[in-house]
Amino acid sequence: MAEIQLHNTLGGKIEPFVPQEAGEIRMYSCGPTVYDYAHIGNFRTFVFQDILRRFLKSRGFKMTQVMNLTDVDDRIIANAAAAGVGIREYTEKFAQAFFDDCKALSLEAPEHWTRATDNIDSMVHLIERLREKSFTYESEGSIYYRISKFPDYGKLSNIDVAGIQAGARVDVDRYEKESARDFALWKAPKEGEHFWETSIGRGRPGWHIECSAMAMKYLGETLDIHTGGIDLAFPHHENEIAQSEGATGKHFVRYWLHAEHLLVEGEKMSKSLGNFFTLRDLFAKGHKPSALRFALASVPYRRQLNFTFDGLQQAASSVERLRNFADRLTQGKFPAGAQKSMAKRIAEAAEEFDAGLSDDLNTARALGAVFEFVREANIAMDKGEFGSEDAPAAQKFLQTFDQIFAVIENNDAQKLQALGYGQKNSNAGDAEIEKLVAERQVARQTRDFATADRIRKELEKRGIILEDSRDGSVRWKRK
Repeated sequence: MAEIQLHNTLGGKIEPFVPQEAGEIRMYSCGPTVYDYAHIGNFRTFVFQDILRRFLKSRGFKMTQVMNLTDVDDRIIANAAAAGVGIREYTEKFAQAFFDDCKALSLEAPEHWTRATDNIDSMVHLIERLREKSFTYESEGSIYYRISKFPDYGKLSNIDVAGIQAGARVDVDRYEKESARDFALWKAPKEGEHFWETSIGRGRPGWHIECSAMAMKYLGETLDIHTGGIDLAFPHHENEIAQSEGATGKHFVRYWLHAEHLLVEGEKMSKSLGNFFTLRDLFAKGHKPSALRFALASVPYRRQLNFTFDGLQQAASSVERLRNFADRLTQGKFPAGAQKSMAKRIAEAAEEFDAGLSDDLNTARALGAVFEFVREANIAMDKGEFGSEDAPAAQKFLQTFDQIFAVIENNDAQKLQALGYGQKNSNAGDAEIEKLVAERQVARQTRDFATADRIRKELEKRGIILEDSRDGSVRWKRK
């Protein structure tokens, strides 16, 4: 297997990946702010994080991943107050929607989901540590981080700290502070706002302190990997470094990985442009979860992804091609024995697939290896040059692929129905479908074509498409 190489934003170069403890990885992933439904730009990053997680696990690493839910910030407080409900009640709907969306896209759950509101004590403790080292000051009841005390500030994003002027959008907090560069660790409550009574006074945490506190609580003071969208590198992740390293004096994160932005039809996604989409918007238009996952995963994470509806259709076709090939391996009739050339080709494809993912998670290269193999194998099957003993190795390669990309299992209909989408007629049980397909096969073999046609039409009404192969076998799939 190839050596794993990852692009570390801290330093801006490709580096060999070596965890601090052999065989174990501690990874923190910035999750959503649950004031609304997550959009496809968010899920571009979440899918990248899932591909990374699955690949590292496939290499035998023990993974401990933490993902946070930011369930307290200015927007949430304002929206909850406007709705006349508490913070937890307001965010619970969107938190559960996020979990449901993750299941729809086959995102593995991290070992720890953490909510900001469940970790206030840890945040207060971290602020107290910073206060003891004189990294903080108070103003009008709020507590700020004094960036001038941390000489390494800017080392992640290479921001020109000296050039930050008053009024610059470094921190969205509307509070008085000594410098435009400084950011709020703890915010004094405004009239009517939710707050916590703590040892550092009434208030609520700043956004940046939340991630530092939760990451170190579950993963220790030095993490192997921290992931997120590129828009978080500054100021959020820069501030995380300042807080964490200021408090501990230790290196906070060894590898920073950031996913590039997503465009829609070549433009920045915006509600005002009418090109803003949640997963649910796309599902309501009839698009499948597997196609969306494939589309979001197909472009390497450090390249900007231009999301288009033509591209989404192409992704759906690619998934169908993979599923048809998997079905052909299972249901096809091949000559006895094995082809030496095919065994070699499968091994080469598996090696290239691994090399692609090892190359800074180059999903385009990995997918290229898979589809080139599928093309060659289909040609070999058509020519009778694919043996029955070749099928298990080819199936194992597909399983290796799907262990990471998770699109071959044909469960889109069930996922959509769980979210309240999809046609009811597409949920016919597999056993019943298999029975009807077998009856049709018997009718065809006995030349009872009227019965065979009737069964085909009945299955079509249920949303089942039949594909008759050259070797006389039949495959079926849901629309």
